[in-house]
Amino acid sequence: MMPAVAERLPWTLRAYRGIAAIATPMSRLVLASRLKRGKEHPQRLSERRGEAKIARPPGPLIWAHGASVGEMLAVIPLVEGLRARNFNVLVTSGTVTSARLAERRLPEGAIHQFVPLDAPRYTARFLEHWQPNLALLAESDLWPNLIVSCAERGIPLILVNGRLSERSFTRWRYLPHTIGALLRRFDLCLTQSEPDAERYSELGAPHVSMTGNLKLDVPAPPVDAGKLSAMRAVVRQRPMIAAASTHPGEEAVIIDAHRRLRQSFPGLLTIIAPRHPERGPGVVEIATAAGLNAVARSRGLLPDRGTDVYVADTIGELGLVYRLAPIVFMGGSLVRHGGQNPIEAAKLGAAILHGPHVWNFSEIYAALDDARGAEEVLDVNRLAVRIGAWLTDAAARKQVADAGLATVEQLGGALRRTLAAIEPYLMQLDLERR
Repeated sequence: MMPAVAERLPWTLRAYRGIAAIATPMSRLVLASRLKRGKEHPQRLSERRGEAKIARPPGPLIWAHGASVGEMLAVIPLVEGLRARNFNVLVTSGTVTSARLAERRLPEGAIHQFVPLDAPRYTARFLEHWQPNLALLAESDLWPNLIVSCAERGIPLILVNGRLSERSFTRWRYLPHTIGALLRRFDLCLTQSEPDAERYSELGAPHVSMTGNLKLDVPAPPVDAGKLSAMRAVVRQRPMIAAASTHPGEEAVIIDAHRRLRQSFPGLLTIIAPRHPERGPGVVEIATAAGLNAVARSRGLLPDRGTDVYVADTIGELGLVYRLAPIVFMGGSLVRHGGQNPIEAAKLGAAILHGPHVWNFSEIYAALDDARGAEEVLDVNRLAVRIGAWLTDAAARKQVADAGLATVEQLGGALRRTLAAIEPYLMQLDLERR
C-alpha cells in the first residue's frame, strides 16, 4: 500500500530537516553526554546512529515503536499478537529502561533496537537496513525525519494508542501546517479516546478512529516468586503503603505522611519506587533527614524491623510493589507532570490515591474516580487522612480496590479493536509472504 500524500513540506519542516542534517556531526557529543548520565546503553550507541548488528529477517517486517517504558508496555500485547501470526517484528524505543523491559517482556523472535536520532542520515540508514513493510508508532512520539522518510519510501504509517493532551494540542495549533503535514502522512490514527480523536482530526489527520487504550489490555506485571516470598517473610503483617513512580517533590510529601501516621500505626512501612531509579540515593537522604530509617533495594537490602522507608530503586519491580502494598499512591500527580499509569496497580488489587495532575491518563483516572476505584488527594493532609482511613478499615479499602479492578477490566478491548483496524494491512503482508 502506497501513501496517498506526496505534498511539499512546509518551510518549518524543511528548516528542521536542514538543521538536523547540519547538526548531525554534533550527535556524538550529545550521545557521549547522555552516556555519562546513564541515559544510553554503552554497547549499543551505534543503534542511535541507525547502524544495526542484527541482520534483517527475510520476508515482511512490521516495525513497532514506543518511546519509553509506558509506550513499550502498550505495544507489547500488539507485538505478541503479530508474532502469534508469524510476522517478523522489529520493536524500537529510546530509553535504557525501555530496552531492559524489552529484554524481559518481548515475545520470542521479536527484535529490539534503539530508535535512531532524528537526523536524515541516521533515519535513512535505519530504514535502508530494516526496510519495514509497515510502521506502527505509539502514542505521540512524532519525529519528523522518521515520518517523512517513511512516507518517501512508501512505508504505511499507523499511529496506534494515539493520545494528545490538551496542552500539546494547544501548542500544535500554533503550527497548523507543520503538524498537518506530518499527520497527513499517516494512513491511520488510532486513538485512546474520543477527545484524542477529535484533536488529531482538528490538526489534520485524515483517517482517525477511536480504538481505546492498549495499556488497559496489558497483563498485570510479572513478579519473581522467590523475591516476593523473601519480602513477605520480612514484612509479615506490618501495615504497609507504597508510592509508585514518584517525581521530585512527591517523596517529601509521602515521607511527611508517614511521619504523621506512624504513631497511630506502629511498624508502618512505606515503600517508595521513584520513577527514575537513579534518584534512589536522594530519596534515602530525604527520609533520613526527616528522622526516618531508610534503606535502598538497589544495595541488595531488605527492610528489617526498624526500617521505616524502603526505597525500591530498581527496574521492573513494580509488580512486586503492587503485590505487597494494599494502598498505592500513583506519582507524577501531586507535581505538574501529568500522572503515571494506574492500570497495573488496579489490576493487582491496590486501593489507589493520586493527586490532581493526571492529564496523561485523564480518562482512566476519571473512570476510576467516578466508580470510586481511586481517590484524589490535594495535599499531605488529605493523603494522610485517606491512608489512615484505609489502613483502619480493610473492608472499605477492599471495596475501592474491587471497584478499580472492575473499572479497568470493563474499559479493555483496545487490542482487539486495534488488530481489527490494521487487519487490511496484515492481510496484504500475508499475501506478499505467500
